[in-house]
Amino acid sequence: MTSNNKTQGGKAFGLLKAQQEIRLEEVNKEFLTDEKYMDMEDIEEKLTSCKKKFMEFDLNDQGEIGMMGLKMMMEKLGVPKTHLEIKKMISEVTGGGSDAISYKDFIKMVLGKRSSILKIIMMFEEKANEAPPKSAGPPPKRDITSLP
Repeated sequence: MTSNNKTQGGKAFGLLKAQQEIRLEEVNKEFLTDEKYMDMEDIEEKLTSCKKKFMEFDLNDQGEIGMMGLKMMMEKLGVPKTHLEIKKMISEVTGGGSDAISYKDFIKMVLGKRSSILKIIMMFEEKANEAPPKSAGPPPKRDITSLP
């Protein structure tokens, strides 16, 4: 077997992720210097959170969340969506101009004043992560008279 200089396997994946993180960090810097967002509370933490979420669901490391990435995001949040619903969500965020959500669109959606479906779902996920875990025991016993 001959060795070559090409990076393979996990190294290639790690390199792609590192390059993507650098690109996303550059976009974050643009938002940090944008006057519209300068006075926003906790802007740096929000941008860091956005970057992590985006990288998790950018399945092909191309700087976009496509249909499958968004579908996975919704399933992880416990709100599975059909392909048609996913297309509608992407169209809402991109204004119908693309089949995938760019990182800039993603940030604008999360930080923006506009109430989008994805923004509401992201807030819902943050609240769910803050909630205390439910008890693991069996549900309390109920009789027929306690039903509504």
